[in-house]
Order: sequence, then C-alpha cells, then structure tokens
Amino acid sequence: MRSLTALGKLFRTTAFKLTLVYLVVFALFAAFLLGYFALNTRRLFTEQITQAVDIEIAGLSDQYNAGGIRRLTQVVEARARRPGSNLYLVTTPSGDGLAGNVGSLPTGILDKPGVTETVYRRIEEGETSEPHRALVRVYQLPSGFKILVGRDLEERERLYDVVLEAGKWSTAAVIVLGLLGGFFVARRVLRRVDAMTETTRTIMGGDLSGRLPVAGSSDELDRLALNLNEMLDRI
Repeated sequence: MRSLTALGKLFRTTAFKLTLVYLVVFALFAAFLLGYFALNTRRLFTEQITQAVDIEIAGLSDQYNAGGIRRLTQVVEARARRPGSNLYLVTTPSGDGLAGNVGSLPTGILDKPGVTETVYRRIEEGETSEPHRALVRVYQLPSGFKILVGRDLEERERLYDVVLEAGKWSTAAVIVLGLLGGFFVARRVLRRVDAMTETTRTIMGGDLSGRLPVAGSSDELDRLALNLNEMLDRI
C-alpha cells in the first residue's frame, strides 16, 4: 500500500509530468519522421522501377521497329525465360497473348496505357496460387499490338515493412527509456522535496535551528533552499 502511495506521489510530480509531455512530443516527432522516411523510400523505389520499365519499353519498341512483331516476340520470349526476369507480355490488338511470362491479369489492365499497379500470376503458376503485386506499363504499338513490361513489387514492400518495423521498435525504445528517465528524475526531485518538507515541519514545530538541505547543484530547489535558509538566519 505504501509503495502505491509513493508511486502516486511520483506520478503527480511536476518533473514527471514534464517528462511525459516532452516524451509525447518527441515520440510523435520521431513517428512522423520515420513515417516520412518510409513513404519517401517507397516513392523513390517506385520511381526507379518506373524508369527501368520505361527503358525496357523503349528498347522493345525499337526491336519492333527494326524487325516487326516476329522479332519483338522472339526478344520477349528470350527475356521472359531468364531466371528472376521481369514481367513481359505481347498481345494482339484484341488482347490475345503472343509471348511473355504473364499468365493472368485483372480485366481491363491492357486497356489502360501507361503505368499502373496491379496483381498478376506468372504462366508457370496455377490459378490457386497467391497473386503477386507489380508495377506495369502498357504500351500500344502503331499497329495495335500491345506490350506490357512490369516488375514485381515484393522487394519494395519488404523494404517498406522493414523501415516501418524498425520505426515501431525505435519509438517503443524511446518511450521506455523516456519513462525510465522520467522515473529517475521525478524520484530524485521528490526525495529533495520530501527532505525539505521534513525540515520545514521541524521549523514549524519551533526548532528554528533547522535548515533546508542544499544539494550543491545550484538548481531552482537549491536557490529556494538558500533563500529560505537566509531568511531563517535573519529571524
């Protein structure tokens, strides 16, 4: 029961309340900073993927211009068979696949030229497998044939999750260390206040020889104790 009372006194101290205020402000700032860093990391990663996809689209378009649809499908098939390859798909104007490693896409993706994020499955994966997420660009050739080039976003999402997880643990560590520091500071201040309180009770009891303790730190409590001691000396 006495320990609960002591904790209650500790929680009510100004030092502990100020520690909590600064801790909340710092934790919010740290969370904002880490969130900003995570989002910007994700954005930069997306920009890099988009640039790489655009370069591949331009190269495949040059292959088509140089050798027609036959050469384009040969190049796409060769690239699609590489281990860990990007996503490739060449379709007819009606949407029938001619070459590539993309097995399934949501309806309407090939009808939207430009960059988009979507889910997909590779040809070697069954319909029961979990779909993956990718950033893809759809480009329509002058003849109506379409090229899709994309890159899986698993690495981007993994990096984003790592940054967020690190941010959570860092914020938790800051909160724990801040609370421990608040306990230490508040307990130290409370001990000095209790010592001053005991001395003032002795003085109020008629013993004017008592003096408030001075820690020698020259802080506000020391200045208060010195002033009161000087007043008692004059009395």
